[in-house]
Amino acid sequence: MIVTPLYAGLLALWYLVLSVRVVQRRGHGVSLGDGGDDVLLRRIRGHGNFGEYVPLILLMMALLEAGQTSIYLLHAIGATLLVARLLHGISLSFTAKWKFGRFWGTLLTFIALLVAGGLCVYHGVLGHLLWCCAHTPAAAVQ
Repeated sequence: MIVTPLYAGLLALWYLVLSVRVVQRRGHGVSLGDGGDDVLLRRIRGHGNFGEYVPLILLMMALLEAGQTSIYLLHAIGATLLVARLLHGISLSFTAKWKFGRFWGTLLTFIALLVAGGLCVYHGVLGHLLWCCAHTPAAAVQ
């Protein structure tokens, strides 16, 4: 595997940045929850939203890569996910309101999720059909 680890590493570094942003804001006296602090809430959601989508998409990318999906397609999914999470993370963790980043970050994340999910279903169905055809009893074929 060469594609998925690249994007997993880059996204992990961005996740660390988002994590540090939450911790920095917690230094203002809130140890649990958001304490009614809108800035902290946005940072928590930017961090949390990343954790809700990225692991599943990376897992699907790894499965697709193990199944020998095109390296170009994997890079397209990975690059889309990286740009999406950068836009969304900047929107929530670094700005008060940046609708462009939030909208496009969300849309691109959904596109990566849809493409990776669709390809996993395709590979699963194709693999199942190939397995079934290879395991058909000879008597039933005649």
